[in-house]
Parts: sequence; structure tokens; C-alpha cells
Amino acid sequence: MNEPSRLPVFDAGMCTEDMEKMMRNAQEASNFLKAISHEGRLMILCHLASGEKSVTELEELLSARQAAVSQQLSRLRLEGLVKPRRDGKAIYYSLTDDRPRQIMEVVYDLFCRDDD
Repeated sequence: MNEPSRLPVFDAGMCTEDMEKMMRNAQEASNFLKAISHEGRLMILCHLASGEKSVTELEELLSARQAAVSQQLSRLRLEGLVKPRRDGKAIYYSLTDDRPRQIMEVVYDLFCRDDD
């Protein structure tokens, strides 16, 4: 049996305050989805879901140039999805909260998990 939907029920009688909040949330969700819609950024988030990584580690994991990795990290930082930490000359990145990890789990389940 299907689980009940957790999506909100829209009704014509919603107050203006509720509609404004829904619009703000929709904008935030849209920005989040745009930020993760690039395959390079998606792969970075996948790697960071397992823990903090240096820029050098990400370059190696992605087989990408430093400039490309830095550009994608910059966008993820701008959207508030990753945060840097400097240790000497090295810069390490980690997820800012659990949202990207939760999305990565769903994406993995939908696109990567083998159906046994």
C-alpha cells in the first residue's frame, strides 16, 4: 500500500503569509537543486558525503584539474552547501549540513543501487 504523501495540500483559502513562506521555500529549493544539477558538483557532494576532503584529494578523486574543482567548490560554497577549512597551505572542504548527504542518498538509491 502506498504511503500517504508528505507534500502540502494546496487550497484556495491559504493565507498570504503561508503563500509567501511557500514561495520563499520554493526559491530556496530551486537554488539548491540548481547547485547540485551539475555532474561535477554532484560528484563533489558524493565524495564529501563520506567526510572532509582536501582540494587535492577531490582533484584526484574526480580526475579533474584544480581550476575546474575550485570553480565547482566556489558555486557550492556560494549556495551554502560546503564550507572550507584551511590547514597550512591545504584547504579542506566538508558539507555545511545534512541536506546534501540526504539528497545524495536518494540519488544513489534512484540511479546507482543495483536491483538484486
